[in-house]
Amino acid sequence: MSDFVNGFWGIFISIVAVGGVIWCVWLLYTQRRWLGAKPTSGQVEDTGHVWDGDLTELNNPVPTWWTWMYLLACLFALGYLFFMPGLGEYKGQLGYSSTEEVARQQAKMAEAVRPIYARFETMTVPQISQDPGAREIGQRLFLNNCAQCHGSDAKGGPSFPNLTDGDWLHGGSPETIMKTIKEGRHGVMPPWKAAIDAKTAGDIAQYVRSLSGLTADPVRVFRGKREFGNFCVACHGVDGKGNQLLGAPNLTDDVWLYGSSEATIVKTILDGRDNRMPAHEHILNPEQIKVLTAWVWGLSNKPEGSTPATVDAAGRSAPPRSAPRQRPSNAASGA
Repeated sequence: MSDFVNGFWGIFISIVAVGGVIWCVWLLYTQRRWLGAKPTSGQVEDTGHVWDGDLTELNNPVPTWWTWMYLLACLFALGYLFFMPGLGEYKGQLGYSSTEEVARQQAKMAEAVRPIYARFETMTVPQISQDPGAREIGQRLFLNNCAQCHGSDAKGGPSFPNLTDGDWLHGGSPETIMKTIKEGRHGVMPPWKAAIDAKTAGDIAQYVRSLSGLTADPVRVFRGKREFGNFCVACHGVDGKGNQLLGAPNLTDDVWLYGSSEATIVKTILDGRDNRMPAHEHILNPEQIKVLTAWVWGLSNKPEGSTPATVDAAGRSAPPRSAPRQRPSNAASGA
């Protein structure tokens, strides 16, 4: 309540809060003639409202105890607004802050789990990725924080990268993955509809499809290559293999984040794309981020002769029935 960035809203909230209490007290005062009054003739005043033919609403006075309860509630409200932060930018006499309370709880939780992660402090990410206990912890961290977007099997979906295929938009080193988890990413494909018409975008789409060996019209590929050189090489490179410094995808493989159809590629060219990977540095502590990094890194970096485990919908690890086929570099996958 005390974190407003504009003074107007603090004043507005203060007026509403205090004004509401004052109005309640005023209402009781103006109605004091009938509060607790007893009818002298034994008859209760009729409000004139009748329902279902014979159900009449009467104007019975409220009990005295109810009046006092109402007044005490107003007094409590004023006391709360004095001691606690309820009046705009006023922080209250007790100086309570929900933000600080959350920070204290997070610090307490971090201290409680610190012994669990202590043995990983001196280990490298590759070493942690081979530790059975660390893998179990990392998998649970992933399911709690990452599976909502990347899926319980970490293979992603439309607009969410596949983390198991060994291809990365920004790089797959442990340091880069850790930076991605900690700080997040913001990937932007600019829209070109102001400079490119649908026909030209279709020709570029045909050329892009040809880069990854998909069926394409040779005539349109010829025209598309020229337009690709005019609009796309700055990010994706002359050879179409992307640029990890920019997070620009490799367009020469056969795996797609949104789909490989001409219509989908044209939509990407004309309308652009805007994807965000949220930062987790305020959600997970450094030790948790390190273990999670090791688990993600281990999905596509296995020791010689080993096969990666799969993660089922219930979050259990299980060995695959057969060794997985190594997929080509994925332009649209990676953290």
